[in-house]
Amino acid sequence: MAPYAVVGSVEGPGLRGKRTRIVELYTDPPEGVTVVCADELGPVIPRAFPPAPGWSPDGHRIKNVLDYSRGPEKTWVYGGLRVRDGTEVTMTASARNSGFHQQFLRLVEDANPTGDIVVVTDNLSSHNSVSTREWLVDHPRIHHVFIPVGACWLNLQEGWWRIFRKAALAGRSFSNPDDIAQATTLATVQLNARARPWIWGRPAPPTRTLRRRFVYTL
Repeated sequence: MAPYAVVGSVEGPGLRGKRTRIVELYTDPPEGVTVVCADELGPVIPRAFPPAPGWSPDGHRIKNVLDYSRGPEKTWVYGGLRVRDGTEVTMTASARNSGFHQQFLRLVEDANPTGDIVVVTDNLSSHNSVSTREWLVDHPRIHHVFIPVGACWLNLQEGWWRIFRKAALAGRSFSNPDDIAQATTLATVQLNARARPWIWGRPAPPTRTLRRRFVYTL
């Protein structure tokens, strides 16, 4: 984040304010504020997806038939991760534009009926368009916080997409957007059933226990 640490209230000369603000939303969110990380995955095209990396029961790598087809039907998966408990809100759409983004924000608002909502996302045109800004005027509880360019790792939704791909797409064959929507809904329900809070930062290494204890007698 920065080459210099923060000591008390004095910031080092290399501290980056935008990144620091987003990290503070994860580590110390304001009272009564819900932090949601939002992003779009796609376009997801109906086709056969390769299985997740692994080994078969007989000790061989899992093989699959290669599918290079690219049909005209495309689906975008909208996702919003609530950081405090790991619950996800998803929606599928045929395009990535201001209208669908506002529809997704309405789902996020319905899932969090009380308090302000801070949506951490990238600065796409559909997220910051005139239509979206006008829509936000009528929904004052929602506030956008845009991540800096080249810092997608600040969006925790990117990590959730990795889990989602394994649960919903890996090893599946889709024939139309309806199949993708169904798989998205089912995977979201399954992942929310075992959701855990997302904690910023690398976890501490586990304490190594000694397998044997040697006693030396002098």
